Amino acid sequence: MKLLAKYGVEQVRLARTCSSAALSLLLLAAAAPGPQAARQALEQAERDRAAQLAAQQQAALRLREAQAAAARLAAERVAAASRLRQAESATADAAARMSALAGQRRDAEARLAVRAADLAPLLPVIERLSLFPAETLLAVPAPPEAALRGVLVLQGITGELEHEAEALRREQADVAALAAAMQEEAPRLAAAQAAQAIQAAALDAQIQAAGQMVHAAEDMGAEAERRAAAEAARADTLRGALAALETERRAAEARARDDALRAGRQKHDAEADAARQRQLALARPAGPGLAEPRGQLTAPVAGTVVRSWGEATDAGPANGLSYQAPPSARVVSPCGGKVVFAAPFRSYGLLLIVDCGGGYHFVLAGLDRLDAQVGSSVQAGEPVGVMPGWDPRTPGDRPALYVELRHDGQPVNPAPWLRARG
Repeated sequence: MKLLAKYGVEQVRLARTCSSAALSLLLLAAAAPGPQAARQALEQAERDRAAQLAAQQQAALRLREAQAAAARLAAERVAAASRLRQAESATADAAARMSALAGQRRDAEARLAVRAADLAPLLPVIERLSLFPAETLLAVPAPPEAALRGVLVLQGITGELEHEAEALRREQADVAALAAAMQEEAPRLAAAQAAQAIQAAALDAQIQAAGQMVHAAEDMGAEAERRAAAEAARADTLRGALAALETERRAAEARARDDALRAGRQKHDAEADAARQRQLALARPAGPGLAEPRGQLTAPVAGTVVRSWGEATDAGPANGLSYQAPPSARVVSPCGGKVVFAAPFRSYGLLLIVDCGGGYHFVLAGLDRLDAQVGSSVQAGEPVGVMPGWDPRTPGDRPALYVELRHDGQPVNPAPWLRARG
């Protein structure tokens, strides 16, 4: 997409050059003495005009080829991300089973430790009673009635101890069974992760190739968008960052319009053309916007929603959704549009904002790596980053992708737009 503006400027410049060259040769022909010289000048003007038109047509052809190539590469990345999503779903299922088994084993080991600690002081008594019950009772001198009561008490204690010992054996058996289940699940998890790694490597190769193509040409609006992102990074809140992005975009558009007018007055045609192209690029909608919320958008990551819109948090009701994802899962853009922010931001960690057009912005936070740059255009479903890795065998907090949808700066529930399962 970034190649397109360059070829647009070439066409305008070639047209102007063509007109200027033809006019100059016609003036020379008019001033030249004799009909022979005039005829030669006209013929040369026609040849130059034909050459310029051919160059203009070649530039238009390169523009169409660049458009087709950019669309094809983006579609290939979307398809590769979709294939990777299938592998990630298998990893997510295996990781969820392994994580659940690990949690159950941890709980069983904790119960086993508590029972063992409770029984530890009584172990010497249990051992002596099991070996020498009569001797243990007769070792303490007491009247016959007290001895009888002692026998009854010892019988009760012995029964309770046997019950505790049986419970302890069950806890030990549970721990052993869970350990065996984890061992059985491990190959399935490893196979799912290996398949995911193969698909991820193929996608990374495509992203790298696309990045090299993007760096071969400069997007006319990229500098203004980078400046806007830098201003947004200074904001204190997410709403303030979005407001800063819009303010800076409008300011850049106004600067480009003023530059075009000034260069036009000064007869600097090439500079005026470039400024007008910048103005058009900045005024063009970043994306098609969002249709009615009917679950038509791909969820940004494979996994399950663990915190819903409006759910209570320490900071108040949640303004977005939180997804638990498999290790190193790929994050995709839910909408087509343009990346307007891609950097760390306050407590959000790595934050990416996609302008979907129509005043809609998707906000994605909690990534471990960003694969999209400010100013780059993305299609719906195109990969933009990677989630952190984690070990399903180790219980604990799992990384989550935080997703917000904002319309004109205000948070709205993204769930109705997104498919139920990531």
